[in-house]
Amino acid sequence: MFDYAARQRRLYERMEAEGVSALFLGPSADLEYLAGVQRGIPHFGEASYQHGWVNGGFFAPGKDPVFIFPRMFDAFDLPKRPEGEVVIVNETDDGLAMFEKVARSFAGDGTFAVGDRVWAETTINIGRIVGLEKMRIGSALVNHLRRVKTQEELDAMARAIETVDKAIAAVAPKVQPGVSMAELAEEIEHQMRRAGSRTPSFPTHIFTGFEEGALDNHVKETAWTPITEGTSVMFDFGGVVDGYCSDFGRTVYCGEPPADLVEAYEVMLAAQEAGGRAAVPGAIARDVNAACRKPIEDAGYGEWFRHRMGHGIGMDVHERPFISDEDETVLEAGMTFTNEPSIMIPNRWSIRIEDIYVCEEGGARNLNATDRGLVANKA
Repeated sequence: MFDYAARQRRLYERMEAEGVSALFLGPSADLEYLAGVQRGIPHFGEASYQHGWVNGGFFAPGKDPVFIFPRMFDAFDLPKRPEGEVVIVNETDDGLAMFEKVARSFAGDGTFAVGDRVWAETTINIGRIVGLEKMRIGSALVNHLRRVKTQEELDAMARAIETVDKAIAAVAPKVQPGVSMAELAEEIEHQMRRAGSRTPSFPTHIFTGFEEGALDNHVKETAWTPITEGTSVMFDFGGVVDGYCSDFGRTVYCGEPPADLVEAYEVMLAAQEAGGRAAVPGAIARDVNAACRKPIEDAGYGEWFRHRMGHGIGMDVHERPFISDEDETVLEAGMTFTNEPSIMIPNRWSIRIEDIYVCEEGGARNLNATDRGLVANKA
């Protein structure tokens, strides 16, 4: 489905340009992007194997990649081996010696880069082998390749987006008096799974606000509290298909929404539209964030938009660049990011919306199909 060899060639061009001799990546979106080594579904706690720290792949210009896996990872967590040499470390093997042999074969005159998601034990051992002074952080090398999506990647993201569009269509009508945040979250995840999602791309969040006493599926005390008419319920969830993520949000009002909420919702939609219009190739990320914030600030709601406009998204649900105050990245056509303005007034009401956009000439394009209007389930 994806051309891993072409991705590796682009990586090697960047490594040569930056004087990087070798790159080691552990299981991560970066390794999956470059070689198709599928990540496990996140879980509470960590699966642990003997020699688990060796797990990953070595990349260098002019060489075929070499992957080194603990036997248990290879046997149980690797649906398909990647293209290239694969070294298996058995439980009784000298894992350090085997890892050092491969690492030394990749070390050159330049720096030795290590991915951000590599275990500390791995990083320390690489430092002992090649010298700490020769090491640098390596994930930025791959992030720059991952920022601009190919059509194949956009197609995969569209499949992930379809799972959330289908889920909200099934669950929004269930926002009725008596339902709880926990029940809505369970139903959202069930519907995403039915629509083809492998796993939630992050912990599903259904909530009414952040103030004390707000209903929230993450808060034990209120997760199962039934809602009453006159409750604004916010959805924040995403799915995963073919390794690519979606991230989505809507507001569903239980009952007849008050006039001031309806008015603010239109302001929030205007903010999302302004952010999309500003996100053209050549725009600065922080300027796009400012464009999104302006309608909300002009309407007097600025202090209640406490979030950024959004973040890059792809194989990770949060990727750089961020569409926020501090990020000076120049946007390029094909970059994908969330556009998620919100207005949350404690002890009054809260509203949010979130879609995925792709940067294009003339303004970013919304990839979601769900209507953006406020949903109100009236008695």
